[in-house]
Amino acid sequence: MLYQVHEWQRAFLGPLSRVAKTSAQILSEAGNPFSHWPGVQRVAAGYELLYRLGRDYEKPAFNLQSVESHGKEVAIIERIALNTPFCQLKRFKRFSDNPHTIEKMKQDPVVLVVAPLAGHHATLLRDTVRTLLREHKVYITDWVDARMVPAAVGPFHLDDYVKLIERFITHIGANKLHVISVCQPTVPVLAAVSLMASRGETTPYSLTMMGGPIDPRRSPTGVDNLATAQPLSWFKNNMIYAVPANYPGHGRKVYPGFLQHVGFIAMNPGRHLKSHWDF
Repeated sequence: MLYQVHEWQRAFLGPLSRVAKTSAQILSEAGNPFSHWPGVQRVAAGYELLYRLGRDYEKPAFNLQSVESHGKEVAIIERIALNTPFCQLKRFKRFSDNPHTIEKMKQDPVVLVVAPLAGHHATLLRDTVRTLLREHKVYITDWVDARMVPAAVGPFHLDDYVKLIERFITHIGANKLHVISVCQPTVPVLAAVSLMASRGETTPYSLTMMGGPIDPRRSPTGVDNLATAQPLSWFKNNMIYAVPANYPGHGRKVYPGFLQHVGFIAMNPGRHLKSHWDF
């Protein structure tokens, strides 16, 4: 029910957000004589903040058109290497008309970047991908918003996550593949590679796990402490809600993004409040 209430609130704030955007633009316009009055810029900033709080943020594109590789500018084409209901395995294919550069790029190692499943878009790692493309063949996991996946497709649990990572590694080819997992996916990536090793399968050439909760008992954070202070039933009752009827995933049980956002703010409310005040 909470998810549905949030959608009603979002629909209500939609027109108000657009009015706030227009008001901020009018009050900030240099040609408007009122924009130079004392205090008007603060009012404009207030409208702009209201607009930012109420607007819908679309998923940004990677928009990687070219990169310098081996001393030459090469073109980048984004391709879907493997399409699954919950995630697209994307490859950033490099192209050049310089034979020497092509030969160099063929020898470059392959890297799979496993982006966080929830809380972020994979495009948060755009700069990481751009840097890697200089000397690597790059793949990345581009997760689908769970509310857009029909409930008939079925659930997506931790074991499904692990199996999907195994599938991606096998599809690319584990031989000489480097895997980089960032934040939340470090655990399922470690599990996937461990299971592959236990079965005697070829495993990635290297595994880099960045900022992930491999052992949350070491230097526990506020999130870790909350996980040990509350039973699993508390999280199910307070964090998990059904997707409303206005999305393809109607009825699917998810941890809504707006609750994740509130959680991020709650971990450091003073910094967020100061940022809004400074703005």
